[in-house]
Amino acid sequence: MNALPQAVVRYLARRASMGPWCITGTERHDFSMAVVIPVLAENATLPATLKSLAANPPEHLAKTLILLVINQRPDSTVEDKNDNQHTLRELSDGSWKHPGLQLAWIDAASPGLELPVKDGGVGLARKIGFDLALQRLSFEKSEPLLIALDADTLVRPDYLPALHSHFRDAIAGAAVVPFCHQAGNDPIHEAAIARYELFLRSHLLGLTLAGSPYAFHTVGSTMACRAKAYARAGGMNRRRAGEDFYFLQQLAKTAGVATLSGTVVYPSARPSSRTPFGTGRSVSALLTGDSEAVLFYPAACYALLGDWLQLVREQLEADGVTLLHLAEQLSALLADFLRNEKFPSLWDRLRTNHAQNEARLKAFHDWFDGLKTTRLIHHLCSASFPRCQPEAVVPQLLKAADLPASSCLIKQLAELRRHQGAIT
Repeated sequence: MNALPQAVVRYLARRASMGPWCITGTERHDFSMAVVIPVLAENATLPATLKSLAANPPEHLAKTLILLVINQRPDSTVEDKNDNQHTLRELSDGSWKHPGLQLAWIDAASPGLELPVKDGGVGLARKIGFDLALQRLSFEKSEPLLIALDADTLVRPDYLPALHSHFRDAIAGAAVVPFCHQAGNDPIHEAAIARYELFLRSHLLGLTLAGSPYAFHTVGSTMACRAKAYARAGGMNRRRAGEDFYFLQQLAKTAGVATLSGTVVYPSARPSSRTPFGTGRSVSALLTGDSEAVLFYPAACYALLGDWLQLVREQLEADGVTLLHLAEQLSALLADFLRNEKFPSLWDRLRTNHAQNEARLKAFHDWFDGLKTTRLIHHLCSASFPRCQPEAVVPQLLKAADLPASSCLIKQLAELRRHQGAIT
């Protein structure tokens, strides 16, 4: 086995989820990348995902571990359990082998190996895969990568080369891959996924216009990071939903998150009820005719967010009471939110602990993170800026970004896909 860096050794000793699980299918410990794919009843979609990965260049496939985490909880449905056992049998008999594909798997679905009912879900499945993959990576020549993918997501033949190229030169320790949802099965389904993706993209555009350091997509099948960045961030969380949001938020604080270019991933547009929110749940609600299932944040929320972040940048020497007073001049709602968060005393502690402005601003953004940003936006929406239909929001955001402001939702989506690197 290769020697592991101390940061990785400490992480594995203190925070890793090893449990009863192990990797089957390879004994190699010299991979430079590991693509970890949670699998829960994905027998119908997983072959296409593997086929798309296998189309990548042989020289990259040879160095990349493709690690499936076949997982379920004891309370999973009989249908899901049977599907998982079918997948495990096919993996064992080599039915899904592709030339050059370094395929391995973790059985977290058989009796005695299932995920715990309390916190078993996609977050824990990803964590188990990443934690076990860490020990199969080589740190001798360059720092290896941990990459997240889903079992219903397709990649391009330039997927692995783009990841390798990006991290060879990147300063940030983590990245997100541009994405574009697969087409729907019919016009109604297509309209639902288009609306949901437009919501994600307009939110990203709003955060970008506001100057937020958390302006990046948080989609599970787009995440990648260096192995040491993973360890220093404390690894993947165990959340059953939103694991991608919290993982990327922590990486942004500890290593930085960039958006890479040169490839695109294609998540599924299928409806689902497995998690309490996210793509599948939103698409399901839209397909029932609930036009308010996905409402958009008003442009005024992003404008106020931008004013607040700019105020902090300009007033790094001010004390907490003064900064709160200046925030109240921007918005009474903003000031109420900051009071509830006990901002004045928090800010004064930051001033005491961080004498240099650059360090103080970094500490502020670690506190006013992606979650607090979302909470502020929700606070504004619940009070004076109610969420609304896309027609009332997206053209304003496009105009503010100097992008063509069409009134057609499909054209708006296409424009944002181009602008955000999902069309290359």
